[in-house]
Amino acid sequence: KMRLQCLFAALCLGVGVMAGKYSRELNEPKPNDRDGQAVEFRIAKLNQVWEKAQRMQLSPVRQAELHSDLKIQEKDELQWKKMKVEGFDENGEKEAQLRRNFHVILAKYGMDGKRDTRPLESNSLKDHDIKEEDAFEDPRLDKLWNKAKISGKFSDEELLNLKREFQHHKDKIHEYNILMDTVSRTEEIHKNVISPLEGDTKEHVLQQKHTELKHKMRDLNQGFERLRKLSHEGFSEDSEFREPRVIELWEAAKRTNLSNDELESLKEELRHFETKVEKHSHYKEQLELSHQKLQHVEALGDKEHIKRNKEKYDTLAEKTREMGYKMKKHMQDLSNKISRQGLQHNEL
Repeated sequence: KMRLQCLFAALCLGVGVMAGKYSRELNEPKPNDRDGQAVEFRIAKLNQVWEKAQRMQLSPVRQAELHSDLKIQEKDELQWKKMKVEGFDENGEKEAQLRRNFHVILAKYGMDGKRDTRPLESNSLKDHDIKEEDAFEDPRLDKLWNKAKISGKFSDEELLNLKREFQHHKDKIHEYNILMDTVSRTEEIHKNVISPLEGDTKEHVLQQKHTELKHKMRDLNQGFERLRKLSHEGFSEDSEFREPRVIELWEAAKRTNLSNDELESLKEELRHFETKVEKHSHYKEQLELSHQKLQHVEALGDKEHIKRNKEKYDTLAEKTREMGYKMKKHMQDLSNKISRQGLQHNEL
């Protein structure tokens, strides 16, 4: 109950002015295109993707998720342009990674022109509805999930939390497959256009891609091992966190050689981050409900009523996008921090 009260207080706070570390970029006026029209992003190709997404009529939650992914991509590309001017990234490593991230976004939302790419569905509302026929499209995950469901070790709430963890792992498998496909296609292109002068640089970039794939595969294996343990033993009383992404960061931090004091400090930061993740999930649910209400009102045809609901829906959509960006930016910072600290300690 106390946790719910804290979350409610945090939500109320979030509805007010959302100032702070990640708000600065969001409060800047929107950029204009050559004709002086306001556009969503400062990079043309990202605007093209956003416009295409609106024509595709993605669900409101998917659209908000795409917006925050594009916002992160924009931030990273603008940072890279600055690095380039200052003479960094001579071997094109960062540029190749940005290109790869962009392809992953296109594939993730079914915009890469491949018919068989099924977009990730992560509608928050489905978290509350455990159905017998739910499958995770991976035999190992399905088998584990079915065993856990009938084991009697989990309360309804724990089963919901476990299901979210399984869904998160399924999403990670999907993203790994997209990345692997992107790397394979890039490799084919490189084979065809390689020249002796560029050989070493391109070889280095490809090596970096394979290292990234290897790390992601290792993360997947560790994630599956954790799910297997959880399914057999149940949640322990001293579980630090509930959100899959936060648990993943905490597990990664524990695998580094950080001191107890450093881990305690990080744990506190992760608690704040978890509140942010929960707040974002709440907003996504509200956005979905607001969209359903708007559709209902539109069907009735009362113009004044439609206008009021449309304004509420637009405000909520904007807030959900902002919050999604802040959350993903914070997660990126935490991941980098854990990787950096782990490396520093391993070098000592």
